[in-house]
Amino acid sequence: MDFGNVLSRAWQIIWKHKVLWIFGILAGCGSAGSSAPNARTSFERDLPPELQRYFQFDIPGWQVALIVGVVLLVVLVLIVLVIFLGTIGRVGLIRGTQQVEGGIVSLAFGELFNGSMPYFWRVFGLNLLVGIVSAVVIGGAVVLGVFGTFLTLGLGALCLVPFICLLIPLSWFLSLVVEQAIISIVLENLGVLEGLQAGWNLVRANLGAIIVMGLILTLGVGLIGGFIIGLPVVLIIIPAAIGAMVDSRAALGGGFLIAGLCLVGYLPVAIFLNGILRGYIETAWTLTYMKLTGKTLSTETASAELA
Repeated sequence: MDFGNVLSRAWQIIWKHKVLWIFGILAGCGSAGSSAPNARTSFERDLPPELQRYFQFDIPGWQVALIVGVVLLVVLVLIVLVIFLGTIGRVGLIRGTQQVEGGIVSLAFGELFNGSMPYFWRVFGLNLLVGIVSAVVIGGAVVLGVFGTFLTLGLGALCLVPFICLLIPLSWFLSLVVEQAIISIVLENLGVLEGLQAGWNLVRANLGAIIVMGLILTLGVGLIGGFIIGLPVVLIIIPAAIGAMVDSRAALGGGFLIAGLCLVGYLPVAIFLNGILRGYIETAWTLTYMKLTGKTLSTETASAELA
């Protein structure tokens, strides 16, 4: 397979049809951060004594329960929204690439969004199925390892080392199969199990090409692109670091204020750039699938795009 042709064609598509950037942003919704449960306590300990009194609250128990309930409800709604938008964004990128390769001159956001809806539950079901199976396998291995460690006086922990070493490449390989399965569900209009079988068959029949493309898109495009997008965040925290080194409350507060404002200002830019990156990667994977299955018109349409 001509990897250079696929990568260059993916860039042509994502650059000309900028509506795919929106679906790339939607597809990247799931890359949210995490929180630490003890952050508030640690934060209060680090505050000067005269400021700690502002963080002392005397709230009745029923109000605490109400606040916790509202927060949990908001978090649940946000999770559902992220899953929905992320799935629709991914499907929209696949369908948009297919339509462009089929000769469509321009893409409409509304048509892509509405046309992606019928695939939502199947793609979501596939991700849910893979997630449950992975959690059961990993959880079972961890439980067996813990019990084995107690029963063998620590020797059982050594058995977890090969498993942990294999976990990363196996997870990556599984993500390649799932990627092809999702594309097959959308392009071939298959069910969950049928799509998973089609994805596995494609990877097994084209193992070398899939692995090479996976390395290019994951380590080359994804890792390097993500590092470049995240690099300004490191520069943003420099004012806060300088304030901490000066050991002055005014400098520390000013450093955190500047860093916070810069972070808020850069966040939309990072989301936008990550959307383009995600759109490019998904477009490249879709073209790879179409190339390997003989469903692409890239030679003719690429010439037309460049003309």
